[in-house]
Amino acid sequence: MLTPGWVIAALLIGVFSYYAFTFLAPWQLGKNEALVERNEHISAAFEHDPEPLSSRLGPDGSLGDGAEWSRVVATGRYTGPDVLLRLRPVDGTPAFQVLTPFTLDDGHAILVHRGWVKAQDSTQVPDIAPAPTGDVTITGMLRADEGVHPNAPMHEQGYDMVYSISPTQVGDLVGQSLASPYLQLLSDQPGVLNPIPLPQLETGNHLSYGLQWILFGIAAPAGLIYFLYSDSRERRRFEAEQEQLLDDATSGAPGPDPNPAPSRARQRYGSSRANPWAKAYDKEEER
Repeated sequence: MLTPGWVIAALLIGVFSYYAFTFLAPWQLGKNEALVERNEHISAAFEHDPEPLSSRLGPDGSLGDGAEWSRVVATGRYTGPDVLLRLRPVDGTPAFQVLTPFTLDDGHAILVHRGWVKAQDSTQVPDIAPAPTGDVTITGMLRADEGVHPNAPMHEQGYDMVYSISPTQVGDLVGQSLASPYLQLLSDQPGVLNPIPLPQLETGNHLSYGLQWILFGIAAPAGLIYFLYSDSRERRRFEAEQEQLLDDATSGAPGPDPNPAPSRARQRYGSSRANPWAKAYDKEEER
């Protein structure tokens, strides 16, 4: 069994099964778990009245445990220029998403996602309605920082533009210190444009994909074991037949024919596995 073919096959199957169990299956199962948790938070957010923003933030302004997608209410004023999120379509429509700093009554500030506007000619910024002035009370859903995108911000068409929603990065652009999460406005709120639609409460096929990777990780070594067993069984059968032929030749049977017809031992894997070049050679010899 220690032939190069079997050894290479065993190594490849071992590597595949290892990644199926340690990376591929956990990746899909983790995505399913995250979606289930998200859906539970969204459902719970609409089962009761919005909570004060301060109750869902940590002392340092960070997002509290399990607070993402919470529905919160905040009072303050829009302070600062609009920053646009680029290259993020909404329902397949080329769009610019509008991010605006919002200063709370207690002096802290948070980034507010005011919604989106349709891009003109797919790349041009349309007229954007300004945020209202003065004190307002807004309701939205807390969202986690997406992190800083590898592409640096740019200034184009009169706006600073970013590639991800990172309150820290936006705060650096507008010169304000913003809380870690951001607030995504719901419809009919002061300053909202076209509100970002909430995600569908479904998990997709991630659970079935995860279970499939587990099944593949089990089936691959099981198949290898089966083929090893089949090959070993065929080897034993071939050896037993050869021993039986040797015993028959030495058991006192009538002497051999002085002019025996040429014969060959049975192929281990049947005539279908015989060498076609050898068959051609045999035919030439018979002629």
